[in-house]
Amino acid sequence: MKALLIESPGSAATVQVPTPTPGPGDVLIRVAAAGLCGTDLHIYRGEYEAQYPIIPGHEFAGTVAAVGEGVDEFYIGQRVAADPNIFCHQCAYCRREMHNQCLNLRAIGVTTDGAFAEYALAPRSVVYAIGDLPFEQAAFIEPLSCVVYAMQRARPNPGDRVLLFGAGPMGCLLTQMLRRSGAAQLVVVDRVPQRLALAERLGASATVSADEGQDARLRELSPGGYDFVIDATGVPEVVEHAFAHLRPRATMFIFGVCPTGARISIDPYQVFRNDWRVIGSFALCYTFQESIRLLQRGIVQVEPLVSHRLPLSQAGAAFTSLQEDPQRMKILVEP
Repeated sequence: MKALLIESPGSAATVQVPTPTPGPGDVLIRVAAAGLCGTDLHIYRGEYEAQYPIIPGHEFAGTVAAVGEGVDEFYIGQRVAADPNIFCHQCAYCRREMHNQCLNLRAIGVTTDGAFAEYALAPRSVVYAIGDLPFEQAAFIEPLSCVVYAMQRARPNPGDRVLLFGAGPMGCLLTQMLRRSGAAQLVVVDRVPQRLALAERLGASATVSADEGQDARLRELSPGGYDFVIDATGVPEVVEHAFAHLRPRATMFIFGVCPTGARISIDPYQVFRNDWRVIGSFALCYTFQESIRLLQRGIVQVEPLVSHRLPLSQAGAAFTSLQEDPQRMKILVEP
């Protein structure tokens, strides 16, 4: 089969590789759509936990092509998606229902080959039926699941004043979920005008361009600061500066994926003095089914987030020229 292979950081090419064979308990999925995630870019650049060579792609949907021994709940041709996170269910964290912190965590497209290929293999335990949900929308189940888990972690209160840095695909998913959580004010910051316009269309009450005048504008919109400040950029400098907009007893929520080893500087006395809460949110944890329902019922819009569609033969461009395109939102690879 054809697949996009990252041989080492900074080196990716479309190659021919053996088609996976499902073992006992496995499901072989013919990939219909796979989304490019910021994590994939970190893997390409060597900034994330990954094992090379690797076929990336962890946001995907398709049809069942074959099943291994013992799999009787899925049938050939069934429309499915897969949660890429594979937990051991035996370690201390799994036993405490902290599965996304599994000590033996494996992940499709990160530690095992993923969906930037004609076929992807997944254990039956992470495969979900999607009914008639379009594949293009189903490719968003995984990123939306991360947002649903983030909302469970963050628990914003109705009436909160929320400041969100980043209006990329994840930022726009967060925008929709935050608006539905009852945020009284939702201000979104980004550098790209088109992304800001989309964020406003999807529920932001105000948008601010990330430039020299942004801080004055943010203070004007909420003079006392914000109850919730969220980073969805994964840029350490943005995370560090975001603390300046917290009001007392506010929450700083680090959602974006910063490069491993990055450092920021904060004043711990200010955390102490202002009763600040600083939290993170890693991946997802059994939030796939909720996300499928949100998409099936049209509660979250994902179609406006797709900016590029590429065949597998051109997928390498997603890691080279297209990642610098300011118009880029979600790139879908359609094998």
